[in-house]
Amino acid sequence: MRKLIIYIATSLDGYIAKPNDDLSFLKLVEKEGEDYGYAEFTATIDTIILGRKTYDWVLKEIGSSHYDNGDRNVYVITRTQKASVGKTTFYTGELNELVQQLKSQNGKNIYCDGGAEIINELLKMDLIDEMIISVIPVLLGNGTRLFKDGRPEQLLELLSTKTFETGLIQMHFKRKKE
Repeated sequence: MRKLIIYIATSLDGYIAKPNDDLSFLKLVEKEGEDYGYAEFTATIDTIILGRKTYDWVLKEIGSSHYDNGDRNVYVITRTQKASVGKTTFYTGELNELVQQLKSQNGKNIYCDGGAEIINELLKMDLIDEMIISVIPVLLGNGTRLFKDGRPEQLLELLSTKTFETGLIQMHFKRKKE
């Protein structure tokens, strides 16, 4: 069965964005030639799930080919009906049903790139299998929290930890099922 994996960066105090969806703190660890394992990770996936706000930000800042490279299926979770563009589907149905359907199909793993609302819904439904979390050495003080209150306790098993010259620490966890 395919796995649903979160791959995301956060500040040390748990924020994935500053107020107004400001991601400028990510630049603190930018280093020429360093992708923190992103290319290696994306080689293991063929499907991406993300929220509309995250999609819109990436579209504006990077471009649609960041997600839809012609080889991957992209599902943008949204409340607004919109026609598909290339391999990008704007999905308005039940998130639980989509994930169960995708997990049951043959293929590579499924990547969830956020945002926080989608990640927390997936946590509430216990659908996340693994998390690769990169911690940026900064305390932001406020913004968009990665993990919100109101989800069930879940045990994790640490698979690996990597440290980088820039101070970034990357932890890879898998969900420990009781």
